[in-house]
Amino acid sequence: MLRSRLLDERMWVLNRQGRAPFWISGMGHEAVQVAFGMNLRPGYDWVAPYYRDLALTLVLGMTPKDHLLSVLAKADDPNSGGCQMPAHYGCHRFNIITTGSPVGTQLLHAAGIALASRMRGEDAVTFTSCGEGGTSEGDFHEALNFAATHRLAVIFVIENNGFAISVPWEKQMPIPNVADRAVAYGVPGLVVDGEDPMACYRIARDAVAHARSGEGPVLVEAKVLRLTSHSSDDDQRRYRDSEELEAEKQRDSLLKFRAQLVDLGVLNEADADAMRAELMHELDSAEEEAENAPLPDPSTAMRHVLADEEG
Repeated sequence: MLRSRLLDERMWVLNRQGRAPFWISGMGHEAVQVAFGMNLRPGYDWVAPYYRDLALTLVLGMTPKDHLLSVLAKADDPNSGGCQMPAHYGCHRFNIITTGSPVGTQLLHAAGIALASRMRGEDAVTFTSCGEGGTSEGDFHEALNFAATHRLAVIFVIENNGFAISVPWEKQMPIPNVADRAVAYGVPGLVVDGEDPMACYRIARDAVAHARSGEGPVLVEAKVLRLTSHSSDDDQRRYRDSEELEAEKQRDSLLKFRAQLVDLGVLNEADADAMRAELMHELDSAEEEAENAPLPDPSTAMRHVLADEEG
């Protein structure tokens, strides 16, 4: 969680320095992403993420350098060789499929991948996610209906931070929970406090076990925080109350989990500070290496746009 947070903060700095064109943050979403990442089998299970899933990709095995290569559009970027927008994840090694910009399309891809896994006789689980705004897209309903009808091993995780850019959740839906929709498809609908890492871990463990055992899809809604503006091109202070923003900072899962671990005697303040310093050193080294990495050759700009001999 801390590695993701520090990397996320560094991406914002790079953007504000004019070195990165764009960034869209996952701050406040880390707990549920880490929980599911710890319960998936990297390279066997499939992941169709959305743009805030930085922490998830790190748990699955991607590195800070991988992501810095991407945001700086370098040739060795594992997401796309420097062609994709930042935060559009994809990595063959870990079965992370390439993210598209249209909201919600990854949900349909996940349903199709899960069907393919079944046809191959595999017990692989397919994880996919979006924000609550993404559930207003028809793709969400089509994917959930298809997965439910065919009892596919798909875990749909809705990271509900309360805002679809500037639109609050109560102006997006007439119900208090996205998970309430699950009953219409005959699948379990679960709600979890996305700022409680232990609760997230338990629900992730159970959801993965349910899907892998052949019981069909699960819809999980994590109530998370959006601790930054929608993206580097947005300023949420224009439409959110300053007192609300300050109160949310106090509910941050990283702060609460650190305090919890200290209280339990699992962690002390000195070790926590040392961990942060070690991660900062890792991040500084990764940034330097990514900054010095080569840019893509212009001749590769059209590679992988269409199927070719290189795949």
